[in-house]
Amino acid sequence: MKASKIVIDYEEYDSLSEMEPLDRELVLAAIEGQAGSYAPYSGFNVGAAVRLEDGTIVKGSNQENSAYPPGLCAERTAMFAASAHNPGKAFESIAIVGGFGFTQADSPCAPCGACRQVMAEYQTKSGRPMSIIMYGKTKTLKFSKVEDILPVIFDSFDEKER
Repeated sequence: MKASKIVIDYEEYDSLSEMEPLDRELVLAAIEGQAGSYAPYSGFNVGAAVRLEDGTIVKGSNQENSAYPPGLCAERTAMFAASAHNPGKAFESIAIVGGFGFTQADSPCAPCGACRQVMAEYQTKSGRPMSIIMYGKTKTLKFSKVEDILPVIFDSFDEKER
């Protein structure tokens, strides 16, 4: 047996003003995206924004449905729209915000497991790291790659296994 350890590096910010201008712009776009949230059941409104390699920003928001499974998270609406309307362009970064009643929570809004897996696949597809920004009014976390929030990624693209 061999014992191993996974180490996760990330940056932590106390306010938007501490962030790099491009990251701040992406968080503000995610806040704008949050305005399109449809969350009558949970009341938790989430916005996301994806920056593509050419600088294009695509926004998304969570969309609930009374039959719960058909709903979709903000992160996936943003990523799927970005991919559908900009085929072949790599994702550079994604920002996520969330809070009740169209506000932003104090603590970071983290993506669910399904969204993390979708992020992993787009990152793998592009062949380059995608940073993830989880915004909170009093604490924001930035991770430089998807492996930092989803260690031991399932990767169906591994040609050696086929």
